[in-house]
Amino acid sequence: MTEPLFPLLGLSRLRMGTDGTGVTTLVAGAGCPLRCRWCINRRLLRDAPAEPVTAQELLNRVRIDDLYFRASGGGVTFGGGESMLHAPFLRRFRELCPGDWKISAETSLAVARDLLAPAVGAVDLFIVDCKEMNPEIYRRYTGGDPARMQDNLRWLLTQVGAERILVRVPRIPEYNTKEDQEKSAERLRALGISNLDLFDYVKRE
Repeated sequence: MTEPLFPLLGLSRLRMGTDGTGVTTLVAGAGCPLRCRWCINRRLLRDAPAEPVTAQELLNRVRIDDLYFRASGGGVTFGGGESMLHAPFLRRFRELCPGDWKISAETSLAVARDLLAPAVGAVDLFIVDCKEMNPEIYRRYTGGDPARMQDNLRWLLTQVGAERILVRVPRIPEYNTKEDQEKSAERLRALGISNLDLFDYVKRE
């Protein structure tokens, strides 16, 4: 059986309060189906060469913080990029890493269902970057299909429950308003989402 590989762009260690519970290490990977207008990683994803690593190779690098993970209830967060493009790798990593590590994944859910499904049993917390529930605004900002994201979110709720999903809803200058953001939050709550993070993008000149 061929080992799945992860296109590693970099690691960010000893993070707190931004990527799940406790102390976390953010594992950034290449690849994304969206083209968000203000993507903070666009240049990194386009220009930086990724390093293909196996799950064991990644585990060897991140286990340096095992004590912090265990003491704080933290673990590893996969981001990028779109983590669900690498769901088989996440599943393999879950099989190898200590069972008390928390595995989180940042995702736009803008992927085919068969790519998302393998992650269900591997990920403790899905951090969903919703962008917008208004289809027109979503398309204009991301260039993607809002129906896919929303359908996947409904499906994910049935698979893992609301307690394992955190949805982030940004207010994006020039694209949506505070009222749009609140409307998105209302629609998400109506779907059954209980953990929401509403925040503002800061436009840098």
